[in-house]
Amino acid sequence: MNRTPDPGQTLRPMARVVGAFGRHCLIESADGRRLSAPPRGTKNQAGVGDLVVWTPTGDEALIESIASRRNLFYRQDEVRTKSFAANLDRILILIAAEPEFSESQLTRALVAAEAQSITPVIALNKRDLAGPFGQAWERLAPYRAMGYEVLPLSLSPRSPLQDDGAPALVTALRGHHTLVLGPSGSGKSSLINRLVPEARAETGEISQALQSGRHTTTSTRWYWVQALDHGQERGALIDSPGFQEFGLQHIEAAQLAGCMPDLRAFLGQCRFYNCTHLHEPGCAVLAHVGGSAAQAPACISERRHRIYAQLFEELGHKRW
Repeated sequence: MNRTPDPGQTLRPMARVVGAFGRHCLIESADGRRLSAPPRGTKNQAGVGDLVVWTPTGDEALIESIASRRNLFYRQDEVRTKSFAANLDRILILIAAEPEFSESQLTRALVAAEAQSITPVIALNKRDLAGPFGQAWERLAPYRAMGYEVLPLSLSPRSPLQDDGAPALVTALRGHHTLVLGPSGSGKSSLINRLVPEARAETGEISQALQSGRHTTTSTRWYWVQALDHGQERGALIDSPGFQEFGLQHIEAAQLAGCMPDLRAFLGQCRFYNCTHLHEPGCAVLAHVGGSAAQAPACISERRHRIYAQLFEELGHKRW
């Protein structure tokens, strides 16, 4: 299947992929119709958010080619590559105060977003759990100091708080196409149900369009959200399956520091041009490791540097 439409295809109808279910996709045409659409050929390279050239085939469609992407957010381990979505403006990384979130997994998602020049927004859920939330919020201090937008949420229907944080989140995401990313237990389903009340109905419609209910609960889906609209720009949320691991095998070890804003601030200041920022004398990064988060961006937290060292070792020992 072609990646970019050739000049002869540009006048043919374009559609957006709004659902990905194995080999089949669900596309939305310019007039709002949603059609089941397998790719031409045996392999589906289209993902949610892609713009595609398509051909009608009765009640369905056939994907002919994929337009050039602005970006593609994906993870890659030693065995497989998993694409989440394309042509994104924002990635909302949703974590929870309880169970305790993995800072390594958070960093991996942030690195993948930085590598594709996608703006991340971090949301910490379960603000109604005062003790755990306070501890988790403190752990996120270095990320706020780096300039990441970090928002508090309390999305549980049992929460006693009047402000669940959703209005501030809507403001941050308005007018953007946003992938919602989060591990199990972070409250991703609660967020989708809060901002997209019709989500369950849409899931049923997708099942009907595909003539099957299989995989619809574990696949990526695109929702237009009226509350996120901004002028002529339509806002959307892309709901993705949960994950336990987030591989970064598509990123070179030498690129890693450039994808971490606290380390990136000191690049080019080391004694050696090929400094790994792990042990070399005259390393500007190592000189700024330690201190309190309040000193950032003049310092790098020891936790963050440990995560960097672990990732650098992992990416430096790729096996193909």
